[in-house]
Amino acid sequence: MPRAFITPPVLGPGARVALVSPAGPLRDQAELDRAMDNVRVFGWEPVPGPNVLARSGYFAGDDAARAADLDSALRDPRVDAIWCARGGYGAMRILDHVDFSILRDSPKAVLGFSDITALHAAIGARAGVVSFHGPTARHAMNEFSRNSIDRALVQHIDSCGTAKDATVIRPGSAQGRLAGGNLALLSALCGTPWFPNLDGAILVLEDIGEPVYRVDRMLRQLLMAGALKGVRAIAFGHCTNCPEDSDDGARTLAAVVAEIALAAQVPCLLGIPVGHIDEQWTFPLGAMAEMDTANATLHVLEHDGANFP
Repeated sequence: MPRAFITPPVLGPGARVALVSPAGPLRDQAELDRAMDNVRVFGWEPVPGPNVLARSGYFAGDDAARAADLDSALRDPRVDAIWCARGGYGAMRILDHVDFSILRDSPKAVLGFSDITALHAAIGARAGVVSFHGPTARHAMNEFSRNSIDRALVQHIDSCGTAKDATVIRPGSAQGRLAGGNLALLSALCGTPWFPNLDGAILVLEDIGEPVYRVDRMLRQLLMAGALKGVRAIAFGHCTNCPEDSDDGARTLAAVVAEIALAAQVPCLLGIPVGHIDEQWTFPLGAMAEMDTANATLHVLEHDGANFP
């Protein structure tokens, strides 16, 4: 990892926020309306991309259209931030068609999660700029999630805190740069130029719709590929709709995660507020953080090299 990631400027009132769909399609105009309302709640101005409502099979338009919307928003000096309208699948297909390095000279916040993990990985790899793993714009926002977004993008203060429902998988504490996102995407990117550098990282993970044996397989792939060698801690969020039973028997998610934490010799929490759930933390990928299993806490420590409580 770079010694220090560049943090985009705070988003004040009137900030222009592009709404793009780099992966799966929005269902209808109502979802776009909700996304625009979510932007306005923060006092920002929504700027929908030309193809934000496009649909081509399970994509929000073809690869060229999705890449064009994202690339245009990254380059447009009138756009202050980009909020991905939804996840789904397809972001990794456009990585070669977008110049993420332009963020080095003109950093702007990019927000989203799930499939948007591919964009976060590319931004970190090509630009060394902090990006924000948090709700997509179509998300039905509650106070918990809004507050974390505000702390992350508006105030640049600690946007995480105490994970009151988390389980200690392996005790300990660690400091490191936040990295990770959706497990399936990280597994898919492993071995490509887009895979994030996890050396010295607190690895945050989440997923949805993956039976536990597949979670086992993806984590084992990362371990066997050597990707977890420099990881300092694992903070696993929620694996939503991830059945533990299979035709051949059952294993718990906790048991699978515990094996990986033991193999990597790192502290681990399971069940932090990250993933396909209503109450989500927004965390700045690339920023320094500290995890302490004794208190079930994950705290962001700095932006732009400046410490804060």
